[in-house]
Order: sequence, then structure tokens, then C-alpha cells
Amino acid sequence: MERIEGINRDRIAWCCADTGITPDLLASELNIAPATFERVMSGQGGLTFNQLKSIAEYFGRGVLFFLEEGPIEVERVHTPAFRTLANQKPEMSAKMRTLIERVEKQRDVYISLREDLENTSLTRFVHPDLPVSDPKASAETARKWLGLSDRNDFDTYRDAIEAKGILVFRSNGYGGKWQIAKESAILGFSLYHPECPVIVVKKQRRDAEQAFTLMHELGHLLLHKSSSIDDEGDFHDAHSVHERSANAFAGCLLVPDRLLATLDPSDRPETVSQYGSWLDPQRKAWGVSAEVILRRLVDVGRLPQEDYAAYRAWISKLDIPQSGSGSREYRHREPKHIFGDRFVRTVLDSLSAGYITLNRATRYLDGLKVSDLHQLERYYAGT
Repeated sequence: MERIEGINRDRIAWCCADTGITPDLLASELNIAPATFERVMSGQGGLTFNQLKSIAEYFGRGVLFFLEEGPIEVERVHTPAFRTLANQKPEMSAKMRTLIERVEKQRDVYISLREDLENTSLTRFVHPDLPVSDPKASAETARKWLGLSDRNDFDTYRDAIEAKGILVFRSNGYGGKWQIAKESAILGFSLYHPECPVIVVKKQRRDAEQAFTLMHELGHLLLHKSSSIDDEGDFHDAHSVHERSANAFAGCLLVPDRLLATLDPSDRPETVSQYGSWLDPQRKAWGVSAEVILRRLVDVGRLPQEDYAAYRAWISKLDIPQSGSGSREYRHREPKHIFGDRFVRTVLDSLSAGYITLNRATRYLDGLKVSDLHQLERYYAGT
């Protein structure tokens, strides 16, 4: 089989170092013979096109990236937003780094399509005027800005944010290029952009858990005008001022004082194991977890800190099974779950208007088969 000889091996080495993987481990993961890869890296051999393509896909690059001459210009390879996240979590995995860059590319696709559809009513992001030094007041203003009612769930929160020109992606529950690994501590990240910010939320066991992640990331965008990547420690044991303010913002936005006042403290059960049942009506109405409500009760002085800590200790010991990988029966709807309604409608509108080809549309929508894309079109048409 013909082999490509003119490979820029320095770029392969740079990508390995950038993602924290050795060339030997890269060859092993891609099933390339160690001797073959060693010859390539020493400038004495070549790779097949499929092997080079596998390397390019692993690093989220195009094949031509490894055929171009010259050194890498880091400022062109990594955006400022990416470098911000990489500095916040230098230990993040290669797959997470690739996912961040993939999200950035998807955001650029949306902006480009939106420009083509310039006569539509697609909302552009306009930063609201918030009292950023006061997270509670900012949350109250943001809640009005989003137009939220008193009853919500993850989908209504997501729709309200997307209506303001912010894309909201949710990672896959099953393995794939849009998944945040189940074993990863990362719960979400946000990419600030003056025209079109993006929030990415990890799919979790319950939508209520995702709602807090969503609003925490919104807090970073609106309060700090910055990109951020957050793990469980940033939510529960936040040390930085930004993380604490994002937590306060999220809690007050999801459970404002007005709603919190409707809870009758005399009904509180004596044992923490019953807190979930006690708060069940509010959890369902507000689309939040019991922990968020309890945290807010602590903040306003209506629940002792030790009771909240006891509840967290109790629930952390529960053996809550992870949700399954999910059925692929409704494959045509998966792009909507991942990229959100606004992104999917924009792709379909661009296809209908003739701005993009069918092949390009399937690529933008998580590699849907053409038959699935047509089924998605019928789904949106209500037929």
C-alpha cells in the first residue's frame, strides 16, 4: 500500500506533547506498529493515508495539518478561550481538549450559517446590564432577562438561554465524539464569545443536576465575561472568588428568595434521608435538585450548615446507578439533544435555502445518515 512520506513529524510530536501523550502510546491507541511509527518519527518512513487520517482525527485536526511545512504557531492553533480552559485544568485529558476545540468549530459553523440567513430572526447575543458585584441582584435581573416563569425544567432553562443568542450543548450519554466521559469529574464548561457564547453541560443522571451546571456556566459568561471549565470541586468546594460568585448566581437564579419563602420550615423532617421527599413538589416545579434548595436555605439562615452537610454526606453514600447508554431508536433526534433546537433549526434552514449541501448538513448534525436527516426534517415539520 502506498505510503505518504512528506509528513511533518514535528507537528505530530507537538500534538503529542500538547495533549500529554507519548508517541508510543499514540501508536498503540491507533494500532500502528511501533516500528513503523518509530521510523516515521525519525524521518525514515511514511504512513498510509488511513493511518495519517487516524492521527488527524485523534488530535481533532485535518490531514493537511500534518503535511504542511514549518513549525506550529500556537496562537493560530489554539484560541484564547481554549488556552484559558487549558490553564485552568492543565491535567485535562486529550479527549476533553479535542472536545473543546470541536465545540469551537461547531460554534463557528453556526455563526457562518447565521450570517447566510441574515434575514431571519436569529437572536444575536447582547450582554445584559447586570450589577456584577452582587450575584443575588444579578440573578434576579438575569431571571427577568430570560423571561422565566415559576415552573421550569432543564429544557425550559435551555430554551430561554438559547433565545438570548447563547448556544447550549449537552454531551452524549453514550460513547462518542460529543461525550464527556462518565468517569470525568468535569461537569461543564463555557466559551465566552462577544457574538455567540457557548455553554456545554455534561449529561448527568438527572436533568435537575444539569440545570445547576447550566446556570453556573451562565454565571461565568454574564458576571465575568470569561471562559471557564468546572468540575465537582468547583461546585462544592469552591475556593476562587469567581467560582463562589457563579455558584451564588446559579442558586439565586434557580431558587430566588420569592420562591424559597413559600417553603414552610415547620414541615422539615427530622432525618436528612427524608429531605428529598419533603422537597419533592418544589424540585419538580423548579427543575432543581434537593441539594440546591437546601443550599439556598442555608444561605438565608433557615437551615443549619451541619444539616446540609449531613444531607450531602448521606446522599454521597447512596448507590445511585448510572443511566444507561440510551436507545438509538430515535437517532434522528440526537442532534437536537446535543446541539439544541436553535442550532439544528439553523442547519435545516440553511439546507432548505440551498446555502449548504445535504452532505454538509449531515456532517454538522453529528454525522447523521441521510435517511435520519430526512426523518429529522419531518419531525420538525410535524409530520
